[in-house]
Amino acid sequence: MQSKIFWGCLLSTISLLTNSKILAQTLPLSPQLIPFSSSEGEQLLVESNARQDYFLLSNQFVTQINQAYCGVASSVMVLNALGLPAPESTQYKPFNIFTQENFFDRVETKKVISPELVSRRGMTLAQLGDLLNSHGAKVQVYHGADVDLDRFRSLIVQNLSKRDNFAIVNYLRKTIGQERGGHISPIAAYNQRTDRFLILDVSRYKYPPVWVRAVDLWYAIKTVDTDSGKTRGFVLVTK
Repeated sequence: MQSKIFWGCLLSTISLLTNSKILAQTLPLSPQLIPFSSSEGEQLLVESNARQDYFLLSNQFVTQINQAYCGVASSVMVLNALGLPAPESTQYKPFNIFTQENFFDRVETKKVISPELVSRRGMTLAQLGDLLNSHGAKVQVYHGADVDLDRFRSLIVQNLSKRDNFAIVNYLRKTIGQERGGHISPIAAYNQRTDRFLILDVSRYKYPPVWVRAVDLWYAIKTVDTDSGKTRGFVLVTK
């Protein structure tokens, strides 16, 4: 009975995330990517043994409110999933919740980088880590140049296999067959049979969640961010 309930809940969350009625007319996907909304994409999650983050992140899934706020949207998802103390929300009074509108309300957060600058240029990997830290999260920052493929895969899979910690990846879209520049989104699951990670893409008006090969994503985080002069990478986030 418990097994049936589990699979029923899993399929229900998949249905909510992949329902075509809530998706915009997104850009075509490269053949190297598997859309989560496909039957194959759904099956990859069912098979996955490293999917602890999927359930909490799917409950907090948001679309970035402008085309440079991918890091803010990803951070909001993770902070809410961690259950860290949130600021007051003007939209949802009297409830406190992290939103993209109140993410920069704290003085410590604005000291890292201003919302105006993020709206124009986005953020670097180091700034992503510092912004999460300013809200009380514990963050480990990894640049692509510092981890080989095995280390990259191992760190992310270990994270996805446990609750109450999350992984956010900073990668170059072009490297995985998308358009075109740097992007930030959470990783929600890993499928060992196909060696693919599930990215919950926060620019849902542009691309849906996709399964990407680990090696392709690794190459995508090894690209250089011209704003920082360093390679992109990923952050691991806990309370």
